[in-house]
Amino acid sequence: MTRRSFLAAFGAAAAGEAGRSAAETKPLRGIFIIMATPYTESGQVDWEDLEREVDFLERCGVHGMVWPQMASEYDRLTKQERLQGMEVLARACRGRKPALVLGVQGRNTAEALEYTRLAERLAPDALIAIPPAEARSIEDFRDYYRAIARASTRPVFIQTTGGAKGIEPTVAFLVELARQEPRLGHIKEEHEPVIARMRELAKHRPVIRAIFSGSGGRGLTYELRLGLDGTMPGAPYADLYVAVWEAWHAGRREEAREIFSKLLLMLNAEQQVPGTRLYVMKKRGVFKSWRSRRRDFDPTPEAIAEIDYHWEAVQPYLRA
Repeated sequence: MTRRSFLAAFGAAAAGEAGRSAAETKPLRGIFIIMATPYTESGQVDWEDLEREVDFLERCGVHGMVWPQMASEYDRLTKQERLQGMEVLARACRGRKPALVLGVQGRNTAEALEYTRLAERLAPDALIAIPPAEARSIEDFRDYYRAIARASTRPVFIQTTGGAKGIEPTVAFLVELARQEPRLGHIKEEHEPVIARMRELAKHRPVIRAIFSGSGGRGLTYELRLGLDGTMPGAPYADLYVAVWEAWHAGRREEAREIFSKLLLMLNAEQQVPGTRLYVMKKRGVFKSWRSRRRDFDPTPEAIAEIDYHWEAVQPYLRA
């Protein structure tokens, strides 16, 4: 091999691996739980319970943990709380099997870069960012994500919702961005029509490296049928999502459907009784309170009875 051909081959290989840092040793595939943020009765973040949540999720068998995102009430946390929480989780997750994904979103690029720089020092397995709320154009989205990718050596998940209103990160935009910055080839797709967009994204592998869903994993079995890479639901039913995933990939499709049907009962209860997730986290002994900064939760006896009625059906599938 000539020196020129060697350098060409080396450059092609390096470009193909640009989206995978040396630090990425854990697969970014499977059930990646959006961690809930626990609070004390006085409304302060309960760091002890946040660490306990890590233990709980590992016992549930999850493949990854993600914090802070919408389900973590990240928009109710102070900057100092977000920074401290990232440090707490980096320490608590060290040496554990699940991957850690830290949320670095900000209202604008400068704010996101503050979180990105700390995350980079803490060495998680990947980052994730909701689009910037202060963006005025798709070019602002582009500049924001490119800046995050260039400030990190890790894969960055792009969430497709939650930022400035009226700006759509089209599939073409996501693919173009991943070509420009290979670390941006991981997508958490929540923009409607979700399934159609996921199927279109899948046509652009390997530029698009991973396609995850959100929305509580309500489409999990269909997404598995389509060969997608994972989902990022909430924490209370982590072991149920894992059980569906494992049964499906083991070829036990009827078992997966049975577990998923029970999971959907709980997801439906959430829609009927706001606060169900926090009630379940306390019921399972993960959190000491069901406090939230987003809403008050003062359930009636009828609400508790409805949650517990459906909770009884999932008992056989719990692991923690």
